[in-house]
Amino acid sequence: MDGGDRAAQVAALEAALAHHRAGRIDEAAAIYRRVLVAEPRNADALHLLGVAAYQRRDYDTAIEMIGRAIAIDRRNPAFYGNLGVALLDRGRAAEAEATFRRALRLRPDDAGTLSNLGLALMDLGRGDAAIAAMKRAVARDPAYAEGWSNLGLALQTAGRLSAAEAACRRSLGLAPGDADTRINLANALKDQGRVGEAMACYERACSLAPDSVLAVANRAFCGHYDPACDGARLHRLAGAYGRLQRRLLGPAKADHANPAEPDRCLRVGYVSPDLGAHSVARFLEPLLAHHDPATVTVHCYSDVKRPDATTARLRALAPAWADISTLTDAEIAARIVDDRMDILVDLAGHTRGNRLGVFARRPAPVQVTWLGYPGTTGLDSMDYRFTDAIADPPGAADREHTERLVRLPRGFLCFARPAEAPDVGPPPSLGAGRVTFGSFNHLAKLTDEVVATWARILVAVPGSRLVLKSLFLGDEGVRERTLARFAAHGIAAERLDPQGWIVERAGHLALYGAVDIALDTFPYNGTTTTCEALWMGVPVVTLAGDRHAARVGMSLLHTVGCEDLVAESLEGYVALATGLAGDPGRLAALREELRARMAASPLCDGDAFARVVEGAYRRMWERWCQGRREGGATARGG
Repeated sequence: MDGGDRAAQVAALEAALAHHRAGRIDEAAAIYRRVLVAEPRNADALHLLGVAAYQRRDYDTAIEMIGRAIAIDRRNPAFYGNLGVALLDRGRAAEAEATFRRALRLRPDDAGTLSNLGLALMDLGRGDAAIAAMKRAVARDPAYAEGWSNLGLALQTAGRLSAAEAACRRSLGLAPGDADTRINLANALKDQGRVGEAMACYERACSLAPDSVLAVANRAFCGHYDPACDGARLHRLAGAYGRLQRRLLGPAKADHANPAEPDRCLRVGYVSPDLGAHSVARFLEPLLAHHDPATVTVHCYSDVKRPDATTARLRALAPAWADISTLTDAEIAARIVDDRMDILVDLAGHTRGNRLGVFARRPAPVQVTWLGYPGTTGLDSMDYRFTDAIADPPGAADREHTERLVRLPRGFLCFARPAEAPDVGPPPSLGAGRVTFGSFNHLAKLTDEVVATWARILVAVPGSRLVLKSLFLGDEGVRERTLARFAAHGIAAERLDPQGWIVERAGHLALYGAVDIALDTFPYNGTTTTCEALWMGVPVVTLAGDRHAARVGMSLLHTVGCEDLVAESLEGYVALATGLAGDPGRLAALREELRARMAASPLCDGDAFARVVEGAYRRMWERWCQGRREGGATARGG
């Protein structure tokens, strides 16, 4: 190429960069392509075309283009840095880590690359190494706002909430308009139990970035912890999410090629990021184990980045299994259409790692949400939600859901008996001479009213103690703040036993041996914690509320025949807890009988539960077939 041609290509690249910087990505990409026609080995044009593809979320093209640029010029650290980012967003964290390290060999201590390396290490489950890399990034560039935000995210993920909050606030001091940092801060505040402050942060994030699906979804989830949010408010928050998805994606798929045959074996797909050592798996496993292969063919779509022993166990129960952890929502939806799913089941709702963006595209004729989330998704493309008549009594609950509620007659949950559980021992009060209450729930559920009520119970039962267990109580600042909340109600620190994370589930379950009575949280009840307590012989006192999250405890206790542990008022809740504390004979009897009672109840009857769920699937499918024959939309029904 002569000098004139070379100058022309340089000028073209400068023009393309002007478009690129102004956000006119398609115009820039068109010029990059023209440059490459004239000069196929122009590394800069290849790299920038890859960056443009990345910005359009075409990660595969980005990886290809930037990889070709690197093949031509192996000494440009920016090429490696941007390739690493594309690999990371494609779910290829191990390759991203190696690529970032190559960039750092060329440009040591580059703050952006160090921070991105930390994100890759987070995805690989190497939290301490991730935090170390991110600390190097902000030490290298203390004014790097995104670096502080990423450090806050890593610290929050590691349970170091006080430091996470400080890092996020440092980032916002540098870039107050960053919505993602607001979300990170809100998450750290929520996990400390500062729900009101968290909701304010989410609201601010939504105003800063109205098109942020993450901000709107997190706000909807946090609302369930907030006593100020009633069912109608939760419905509005979820509805905002549904409207945003529809605006971003356009109309959902309306036609499906599935044969409208009401009696055939149904293809049912379960979508979840929690098919591993997670509470969701403990309720899904009995259903997978007892599904009738003549009635349904099960497919699991697993968004698990680090599979474990539970993943392997669940995979053995599913005839078909797909790892979707590296796929985009659009790619997953296309895969589900190709797999010809008849019924697609969401197990996450608005919880971390959800794929509601898949359901918004309606890849299956019938779509259901169940299990992992205590409310409506807000999606007009979600047809049904599994619940029961206790958790969601007919009436207001129906009006506060975009889905049609399907009330399962024997309870909406089935619990896998924990094989790791130690034997049930006697009530600890027999040996200690004092009653010990306990709660192993998420700190976000410990509202001011919960703390005040538990303090009343401790005052009313002289000498009693309270065991609190949560991952985040391993953080000294969070622990001290929690103790101070009780101190404000006259409860000395000596009467509280805060416990942090216990890695082995057997050890976690064994800790129930130190608890006489479990106190449920409100208005967001426990679910797994209630089941585990009952299995370990510990009675759970719950307060019945006005929405699903506030009535799960009531549903579970009814299912195992312990309706007498459900209070209808705060006064009744205090009376139940103190009454149990004063009745050692009843405590001993419950300790001996609760596990057997639970094992014999519908809560642990996987076979019967599977038949009920399959019957519900069949009725849903029959309605869809009827609607198809009549030429209408999907027919919904309870």
